[in-house]
Amino acid sequence: MEKYKILITGVAGFIGSNVAKRILENGHEVVGIDNLSQGETLNLEELNKYSNFTFHQADIMDTEAMKKLSKGCKYICHLAAYKIPRYSDALDTLKINSEGSENIAKAAVANGCKVIAASTSDVYGTNPDVPFNEESKLVMGNPKVKRWAYAISKMFDEQLFFAYSERYGIDVCMMRFFGGYGPNQNLTWWGGPQSVFINKAIDNEEIEVHGDGQQTRSFTFIEDHVDGILRCIEDEKSCGEVFNIGYTKEISIEDLARLIWKLIRGDDEPKIKFIPYETFGKYEDVMRRIPDITKINTMLGFEPKWHLEEGLKKTIRWQLERRKLLNMPKPADGFCFKG
Repeated sequence: MEKYKILITGVAGFIGSNVAKRILENGHEVVGIDNLSQGETLNLEELNKYSNFTFHQADIMDTEAMKKLSKGCKYICHLAAYKIPRYSDALDTLKINSEGSENIAKAAVANGCKVIAASTSDVYGTNPDVPFNEESKLVMGNPKVKRWAYAISKMFDEQLFFAYSERYGIDVCMMRFFGGYGPNQNLTWWGGPQSVFINKAIDNEEIEVHGDGQQTRSFTFIEDHVDGILRCIEDEKSCGEVFNIGYTKEISIEDLARLIWKLIRGDDEPKIKFIPYETFGKYEDVMRRIPDITKINTMLGFEPKWHLEEGLKKTIRWQLERRKLLNMPKPADGFCFKG
């Protein structure tokens, strides 16, 4: 394939750093940006070893910086976002995600770039009809529940980019991710339940499960997400499309906690504490979330390869190493991970 130059926003984040690494390994040029408000400098260390990588600490809210840094790029992979409004201000989520994405759209128009942008499985909201395909209804919950701010900001992004495509003729592809996990994930709730569950099991502490734990999710190993993203970037058939990218098997959150505990602590009875939703104030959860990936499989040839247990083993190995770098405690007595 002809070598290309790509701008990746959120490059110090979980998905961004993994996408950048794969593209660099393939010999392409990556311009990475991140304001480091959520991204981690440790995730940049491996990327900085590549001569075809350039990092800029910049903010997607800076219109002129986005235009300048995307000059000469064939693609913009837009992964920067402000997430989890229930732990912060929903206004930040709405403002940063919408205005930042419009700045990316303006940069793409100015420089003739194809935009491949992250959406989320959250846009399916409270729709009970699983598995979700790209034509499924997007059903939001109570507007007073701020957890929906992120989903709504991503619904806006989808409309925004396609509107820019229609008016200005830029190529656009939107990706709805389902439950990513793996190396370079954030070790707090920002990284998802698996990040926290792994740390708790390593420390032999109670795993806190929200609600009764029977809500299900599909968890997608990062290498599969990256594979799907690269297909969206490099295949012209992705232009003008929305794709689900995810693993198609669901697991309950309680069973996820039990599996992680077993991998790390063997057959010991897991320490699980169920936390009522009322603890979080106004909050609405989604009981099932599973993707139908027929569209991306048929059009782009994407098929996830990583089974959950194997992906978790690789993630646990990585998380143990990351904990050392962060000077976190050694595994508590009874640790028996052999992955």
